[in-house]
Amino acid sequence: QVQLVESGGGLVQAGDSLTLSCAASGGTSSGYRVSWFRQAPGKEREFVATIRWIPASTYYADSVKGRFTISNDVDKKMVWLQMNSLKPEDTAVYHCATGRPYTLTRPSDYPYWGQGTQVTVSS
Repeated sequence: QVQLVESGGGLVQAGDSLTLSCAASGGTSSGYRVSWFRQAPGKEREFVATIRWIPASTYYADSVKGRFTISNDVDKKMVWLQMNSLKPEDTAVYHCATGRPYTLTRPSDYPYWGQGTQVTVSS
């Protein structure tokens, strides 16, 4: 059974930094990856970033490229999302998800999800 637990969300000001954590149990075998998605009120769930367990190849949405960094520790089964230069439009519930998606950016391709953590960026 694969389980994901996110933490690290909070209320910050524009320009601040925040690091989200995703603790995984199971699902670290070859081909699995962990991705971050976010969902703002009234909007569809949006892809943010993804990383394979091994090798740790990454891919980012254009909206966060250069500001967010995804990283992992396979031994600890942890994935982090370092978010810098936060903007009010980054406000959303952030979820981590895992699986072997055919399309990296499509939420429905991920069978396992965490409960989410709220990130609010004030202007």
